[in-house]
Amino acid sequence: MRDLIIGIDAGTSVIKAIAFTLSGQQIAVAARPNSYETVCRAGVVQDMVRTWADTAEVLKALGEKLGNLGARTAAIAVTGQGDGTWMIDAAGEPVGKGWLWLDARAGEVVERLRGENGDIDRFRATGAGLAACQQGPQLRWMKDEAPEMLSGVTTAFHCKDWLYFKLTGKRATDPSEASFTFGDFRSRSYSANVIGFLGLNALRPILPEIVDGTTTWHALSDVAAAQTGLMAGTPVVLGYVDVVCTALGAGLYEPGTETGCSIIGSTGMHMRLALGPDDVRLNHDLTGYTMCMPIPGIYAQMQSNMAATLNIDWVLSLAAGVLKGMGREASKADLLAHVEDWLAEASESPLVFHPYISDAGERGPFVDASARASFVGLSMAHGFGDLVKAVFDGLAFAARDCYGEMGPLPARVRLTGGAARSASLRRILGGVLGAEIQTNHREEAGAAGAAMIAAVSLGIYPDMAACVADWVTPFQGGIETPDAGLSRRYAGMFPAYQQSRLALRPVWHTLLNGAATEHQGHLQ
Repeated sequence: MRDLIIGIDAGTSVIKAIAFTLSGQQIAVAARPNSYETVCRAGVVQDMVRTWADTAEVLKALGEKLGNLGARTAAIAVTGQGDGTWMIDAAGEPVGKGWLWLDARAGEVVERLRGENGDIDRFRATGAGLAACQQGPQLRWMKDEAPEMLSGVTTAFHCKDWLYFKLTGKRATDPSEASFTFGDFRSRSYSANVIGFLGLNALRPILPEIVDGTTTWHALSDVAAAQTGLMAGTPVVLGYVDVVCTALGAGLYEPGTETGCSIIGSTGMHMRLALGPDDVRLNHDLTGYTMCMPIPGIYAQMQSNMAATLNIDWVLSLAAGVLKGMGREASKADLLAHVEDWLAEASESPLVFHPYISDAGERGPFVDASARASFVGLSMAHGFGDLVKAVFDGLAFAARDCYGEMGPLPARVRLTGGAARSASLRRILGGVLGAEIQTNHREEAGAAGAAMIAAVSLGIYPDMAACVADWVTPFQGGIETPDAGLSRRYAGMFPAYQQSRLALRPVWHTLLNGAATEHQGHLQ
């Protein structure tokens, strides 16, 4: 009867639960929108109690779609948005709200630490550049600026770790987040030197045990079973961080192939596979991520844009605002349906857009919490269609900027995430990278990757390569070849993208410092 694996993916905007057969067929989905809020000037937080309640409701909704789900479930696997800080006390109750990866309060902490000599050794150990979104700088900010926030804290989680705790009662994190935040990617363990450099020795006891879901699982608790409608004792597997699970489900790892992988969602993640620690290519600017894959000796090397489709949301909100001012309401779906028309009417007049729309700035291929979006090259000849086109181009240029920091540009990129459905974006990305684009037809690659970890953990497959053959390979779409003319045009524009973002960097800081000074003046 146990013929299903449930994959939970608690993303930034949506919490989903997906039921898969043991051979990887997706048969049902339940979802609920996520909710987070802005606090102070740069904080972004999420209610932890509500997040768990929403997850439990999503699991119950999945059960309503499938008969006898509890008895049919072989395992539950959970992944979720990375970085951030979700803290609990000795009784397992939340201490404050969960800080998200969008939170930028630790920006100055990052700038200060990146200026210290010890950051080079920290980077060599973690393989990850410091950014305000990470738990290390966030805890350091709390310790220095608001120590009352840490009162009573006994464990610091990430989002998926909190959900795993609520499902099982086990305080744990996975090897990927543990090592790129506080550890050594080679040993997949915490590093005392890294923790010391971050100034967090006193907080070492609140870092949870590292549990590898490919070899270890814990049972669904009686309390969680009652809340979700599932059966107590069901194996629960802690997946790796969402980007690793998505990369796994999208096909970054497939023996016999060599390909890059890009996730174009709220954030943009661009990845290459490293076949061992010596294959990891660390850059001189100390940026990017190196994340353990749920396969012995294999790593995903990543560069990440802080904001991807958030830029599209922003430019469409401009149109919505104009229409609303004229007494007309337009939904996001209405506006998305018109995007192709705007792209078609765009001129050939060059226009550069830097997609740094997040208040948290940028984290790849450079780290700067002050980074802000900009259009460069505007003229009277440009219309709204040109702005939309420049935003799409900017996402592709940002991807190229990221891939360029990890070595040669990939000849083929497997694309996933919500924006992968856009034929125009695929065409633009292929032109900018000069690469073949292959879309993964599995819409829920993150949940699938988590479920694949469970399938290996339970011995349904002997190893991940065997699992990939059933769960990933059949879902790869056709290959789209790049347009040679488009590639030549974008090759000529890319230097302007890089030159202008380098030139604007001091401007971002001036703008931010000026705003802060004005704010202080108002307070006085």
